[in-house]
Amino acid sequence: MWKSWFELTMLSLEAQSVIGLRLMRLAGGGPLAQVEIEWMISEKIGAAVAATNAVATGGSASAVIEIYRKAVRKNEHRLASR
Repeated sequence: MWKSWFELTMLSLEAQSVIGLRLMRLAGGGPLAQVEIEWMISEKIGAAVAATNAVATGGSASAVIEIYRKAVRKNEHRLASR
């Protein structure tokens, strides 16, 4: 139970970082903001599909959380590198 709690806590902290970076990108407006909106939608759909597949094939809660954490870390790296 503690492992799941820790994983969820880390996911929420990592997601907050991405939200901040993403808001800065969107606040800038222009073509970069439009591209970010498109990325955001496609990434969310992709993560949801991967999580659904994990659950459908008997994946654990930890496996689903890890799918989202990987997506968040990928976003953070992409947003912070620009």
